[in-house]
Amino acid sequence: MTTPASDTVSPHAPQPVGRPAEALWSPLDLLPALNARVVNALPERVTGISIDTRTLMPGDLFFAIRGDNSDGHAYVSQALAKGAAAAVIDEAHAASRVNDGPLYIVRDVLESLESLGKAARARTRGKIVAVTGSVGKTSTKEALRLALEGQGLTHASVASYNNHWGVPLSLARMPRRARFGIFEVGMNAPDEIRPLTRLVRPHVAIVTTVGQSHLERFPSVDAIADAKGEVFAGLEPGGVAVLNRDNEHFERLKAHAQASHAGRIITFGLHPEADIHAVKIVAMPELSVVEAQVFGTPVVYRLGSPGRHVALNSLAVLAAVHAVGADLALAALALGNLTPPVGRGERVRLSAPGGEFLLIDESYNANPTSMKAALDTLGQAAAGLRGRRIAVLADMLELGPDSDAMHARLNEPIVENDIDLVFAAGPGMHHLWRALAPEVRGAYAETAQGLEEQVLRAVRAGDAVMVKGSNGTRVSRIVAAIRSRFPAVGVEA
Repeated sequence: MTTPASDTVSPHAPQPVGRPAEALWSPLDLLPALNARVVNALPERVTGISIDTRTLMPGDLFFAIRGDNSDGHAYVSQALAKGAAAAVIDEAHAASRVNDGPLYIVRDVLESLESLGKAARARTRGKIVAVTGSVGKTSTKEALRLALEGQGLTHASVASYNNHWGVPLSLARMPRRARFGIFEVGMNAPDEIRPLTRLVRPHVAIVTTVGQSHLERFPSVDAIADAKGEVFAGLEPGGVAVLNRDNEHFERLKAHAQASHAGRIITFGLHPEADIHAVKIVAMPELSVVEAQVFGTPVVYRLGSPGRHVALNSLAVLAAVHAVGADLALAALALGNLTPPVGRGERVRLSAPGGEFLLIDESYNANPTSMKAALDTLGQAAAGLRGRRIAVLADMLELGPDSDAMHARLNEPIVENDIDLVFAAGPGMHHLWRALAPEVRGAYAETAQGLEEQVLRAVRAGDAVMVKGSNGTRVSRIVAAIRSRFPAVGVEA
């Protein structure tokens, strides 16, 4: 995975929800935790952790991480000027930064962030959950945060901070008194999850599902399942493994769980033998109702976010809630307030001449499994009078030698879901474009940027428009262009 420089993280990356006003770290406690020496006076207190001056808040401890394209040490002065409590820098830059302000000097900044993450994990008495999977990591993490936050201070990683810098950063931000900690763990290649889960040391580890993603770096989907199964290597003794009983790689994942310190395996899905299984899912345009059996007890609850895949992952949420000893009824009730994260199904109604239309933002990432789920959700969306269901699709990246065929096969869920119009961008999507029926073809362009104006001209009142593609295609530009052109309903232009 690529290491970002301290100022190359998304400028829109949020700070942790419910950030505490009290000190997060004692300045003295940071010395052994970072294995650091101090230059200039110790800060009064540290209330947060930052690696990005664009989102830094006064009181944050700024880590000057060195990235592939720039070096966070170049932003130390700016961080301190914005109110950072202190900065963590390496020995190589100590002499040149000695007059900047409070500094913790370390051998390696990223290693010191990992060390602080370990210290945060060591001091907590809360229950820790790790979430991974080919699809649904972030939405499941957010649903679990929502389900637990009414039952005690709940800390969760923000955005998709799930790699070798995001996981220790999320750990380092965890308050000492948190009752629950929820961490997303991701990978792009083999042997990346194992060191992360050993940092997190979860009491509960969830694999949402295994599908076709990152196949450029794996010989098979079996190998992807093995990589996801690494999450169980970090389980605390007697911990709980939560597995999707419906996934074709269930037995393979189960073997990984059984080889770990797991004391128990909880299964979820539609399979009638799953410990927590859906008896019925009532899918509606804006929400879902789930009838489930939870260890033999009937439970009915509402999800504020639509989509069959969301409903199935909510079963994994209930499994984790049960495993950490929280109240299932309160958790299920809280899921009624679930809303999709930005770029992962966020829904907004926008004004157009003659009425309004629905925009579904799925622009964060894509693989064949998540693309089908998004098309299924679009198929359930209610189009207005004269409205159409429109899919704006950009390439699914890192799929390996079968990429062309995978793109072409997306025509199947497009037909199944009665999608009226498809706009496609990228060389992969050209294979889908050729497979589409002529009446479904909206427009094709080589890049997402080349598609913008054609989509903007086509959208009209009554439409339901879904935008999806891998993050590297920059298809989120189309979402931004739509939202810029059409005001939100109830907001004056």
